Amino acid sequence: MPKLDLNNFKQEAQKFRSNLDAIPSSLMVCHCTTCLAAGAQKVHQALELELEKRNLQNKVRVKTTGVTAFCAMGPVVIAQPSGTFYGRTRPQDAPELIEHVAEGKELERLLFKDKDGKTIARQEDIPFVAKQKPVVLRNRSVLDPTDINDAIAHGAYEAIFNLLKKETDGEAIIDIIHRSGIRGRGGGGFPAGLKWKSARKAAKERLEPVFVVCNADEGDPGAYMDRSIVEADPHSLIEGMMIGALAVGATEGFVYIRREYPLALERLSNALDQARKKGLLGKSILGSDFSFDIKIHRGAGAFVCGESTALFASMEGKAGEPRAKYVHSVEFGFRDKPTVLNNVETWANIAQIINNGPEWFASMGTGDVSKSPWSGSSGTKVFSLVGNVEYTGLVEVPMGMTLRQIVFDVGGGVEGGRKLKAVQTGGPSGGCLPESKLDLHVDFDTLQEAGSMMGSGGLIVMDERTCMVDVAKYFVDFLMGESCGKCTPCREGLSCLHEILHRITEGKGKPDDLVLLEDLGAMLKDGALCGLGQTAANPVLSTLRYFRDEYDAHIEQGRCPAGVCKALIKYTIEPDKCTGCRLCVKPCPTDCISGEKDKPHTIDHGKCIQCGTCMDACPEDAIRVE
Repeated sequence: MPKLDLNNFKQEAQKFRSNLDAIPSSLMVCHCTTCLAAGAQKVHQALELELEKRNLQNKVRVKTTGVTAFCAMGPVVIAQPSGTFYGRTRPQDAPELIEHVAEGKELERLLFKDKDGKTIARQEDIPFVAKQKPVVLRNRSVLDPTDINDAIAHGAYEAIFNLLKKETDGEAIIDIIHRSGIRGRGGGGFPAGLKWKSARKAAKERLEPVFVVCNADEGDPGAYMDRSIVEADPHSLIEGMMIGALAVGATEGFVYIRREYPLALERLSNALDQARKKGLLGKSILGSDFSFDIKIHRGAGAFVCGESTALFASMEGKAGEPRAKYVHSVEFGFRDKPTVLNNVETWANIAQIINNGPEWFASMGTGDVSKSPWSGSSGTKVFSLVGNVEYTGLVEVPMGMTLRQIVFDVGGGVEGGRKLKAVQTGGPSGGCLPESKLDLHVDFDTLQEAGSMMGSGGLIVMDERTCMVDVAKYFVDFLMGESCGKCTPCREGLSCLHEILHRITEGKGKPDDLVLLEDLGAMLKDGALCGLGQTAANPVLSTLRYFRDEYDAHIEQGRCPAGVCKALIKYTIEPDKCTGCRLCVKPCPTDCISGEKDKPHTIDHGKCIQCGTCMDACPEDAIRVE
């Protein structure tokens, strides 16, 4: 693999682009974790075999690509350059697909159909995609993440090349980032320009080396944005870190990635190796005076290690525990040296800001970042849209889009036409917002004022079948298990929240419990050592604020309005609807359903464990929850 330098980079990039144009059509097979789990590898192999059988390699090529964003439709195949979207493909579809693409036709039976049955061919015209604004995900469906030549052909390393060619000063780079107004996408929302400036200043004043670190320890339930970005476009992360290193004067960088992300780890490792062989990492990058390399540190999957100081402790071989926040990481971070820490999505934005200018980035979003980096939320944000929504997947939208637009215009509304109850944003540290708050603009400050937060970008849609007390209990239980236990407020406070919420969902709650929950929430916010504990009560406080009637029903009436909490419900069969088909009997784990064939059945409540299996199996909707 020949090395690139400042003299041949442009020519080599053009050569890579010419190689892409040599074959007129490509079938891009999504190889993200979701599509691979659905069988994408077998689809890919079948397409290649069919190409070889028909001897059409000079007309069509089959390529790997990362997440196409529309995860609900996997395995996904995109025909380029037309952008034709084929969802839920199977190996047996390969002959027809190859034949149609080679002849410039569309295979209609695999095209996307909306809720009204309308057929939509192009990916960009599908409502789920059409309403988005891809910046970080700009290369979805076109880039092969396993091939650095393909990445360079699509613009990778153009920004770092231009900065080195022009010998741009580090302070000038920081000024560009500062004027863009980009704030950290990992949850804290700290202005990246300020962070970089402080680290550069600390390193100069103390005559210490400075480190650049990427936090890829994404651990929120339902969130997979960072994982998907690394799987789909690892070179955008690498180039962003290179620009950050050039700006602050770093020669060493680290990516902290959890072991539960094997595919992302594989793609990143491969991308780093290829970048080194190309002369884009290591000593004298592109033949310049700039030297920088990146190492991978694998985390063990502790949620608390998403917190900066706990992450640094883990990297140093210590227990992943946070330290007091009055010690700033930009001054005393990894190995007590000045350190710039941003998450995957933040780094993946950097090259585009350099290429397109800070004004371009600042023009997207809310507020006026020219007044202060804290005065707005510029750029776009990637969310993982999951839960009771028609279309699930990755969503990248401009800051300031409303929750209603994301859920209904992009996500297609609530699954099955049910009524929306809540949208949970910000992961375990976020809050649950009711239907009345759907017109809130999604940005750092607005969500925080409403009792939630942006977080890293998890967005969970919940319908009327969701018990909000049970949701609060779930997140508290998750955080209690993930707390490091170092500080008393978090260790004991979460344990108390856990005990009270379990008592309420078991029908043993007392009216005073609600006051106690609020007091514990305030104590955690003021007394916990790190962000995990300080925000741990957000799911409880937000559900108390917006769904207090559900808490009252559990405590005062011994009733779960959503029919979720097992101790407060029972399943019964309506005799007028039951046909005696016996489809509910077979899956019942406790044999609590009895009755003769073709006659109404009954449930023995002494044996019933309220698992809901019978309700799922009943074709007549004859089973109800009381």
